Amino acid sequence: MAAAGAALLLLSACGGGGGEPTDHPTDDPTVTASVGERFALTVEQNHSTRSHWYLAAPKPDGSVVRLRGRESETTRDTGGEVAPGASSRLTFTFEATGEGSTEIVLLHCTFSSTCDTGDGSPAPAPAPAAGGTEPTEPERVTYRVTVS
Repeated sequence: MAAAGAALLLLSACGGGGGEPTDHPTDDPTVTASVGERFALTVEQNHSTRSHWYLAAPKPDGSVVRLRGRESETTRDTGGEVAPGASSRLTFTFEATGEGSTEIVLLHCTFSSTCDTGDGSPAPAPAPAAGGTEPTEPERVTYRVTVS
């Protein structure tokens, strides 16, 4: 779990010019925004190692924030090439739609965890472990959002 937490790169915005979200520190899961502002939560994942992130239930209050996009960008080397097994940055972009508070929950599923996103969509399940080892619980990261 510590590695997953270290891999987490939280970038959230509380405004910003040019329609782009402004970055927010990784170690602060609190987002404060004004109505109409956008913010983004960005995490590292790697499909080749079965490391995936999902927006999980309970979904954020739509009268306070709305998901405006989900984009994945594969990490490239210094020559601009994508290396086999490269990780990617997954960005969830939200817009503050009304005054209030809500929570955004991200679920980190790995090769050894069982995952249920809570919305009925299938999430990858771990392969049966040799020796009868039970799958672990996925990491849940909760962000508290206040819009004023």
